[in-house]
Amino acid sequence: MQFFTDLIQNPILMSAVIGWLIAQVLKTIIHLIMTRQFVAERLVGSGGMPSCHSSTVCALTTATGMIYGVSGYEFAIACILAIVVMYDAMGVRRAAGNQAKILNEMIDMFSHMGKNLSAHDTLKEFIGHTPIQVFAGAILGIIIAIVVCTLMM
Repeated sequence: MQFFTDLIQNPILMSAVIGWLIAQVLKTIIHLIMTRQFVAERLVGSGGMPSCHSSTVCALTTATGMIYGVSGYEFAIACILAIVVMYDAMGVRRAAGNQAKILNEMIDMFSHMGKNLSAHDTLKEFIGHTPIQVFAGAILGIIIAIVVCTLMM
């Protein structure tokens, strides 16, 4: 039982988890407002506004900096992790999402031409982020870490 108590009393872990949770809920609400459709997958899926990946790693990095200072190896590791994750979200994963969208359109076009491609599942298009989605997630994560660390310390 002490293990779980220690986990929930860890401000760095709680900042990251709460950063992820709030970003996912916000992403679902924003998607609901924009499309007028509730899509439960948005609660756990990637892509969309704000970036939960950015929110999570920026909350982790900010909390680490607040607790250990910015001159230690702990902050350096968290900071590099955050940079890699956010770069990947805007680069590789966004490109893969764009490619999935084009491939889905091609499959749909071939299906209308009489080609039997119905055995293929639709590719997931919401996997990457625009720079503004990453920025919004980063700001959200920083704010969450400041609040969580202030309340827990």
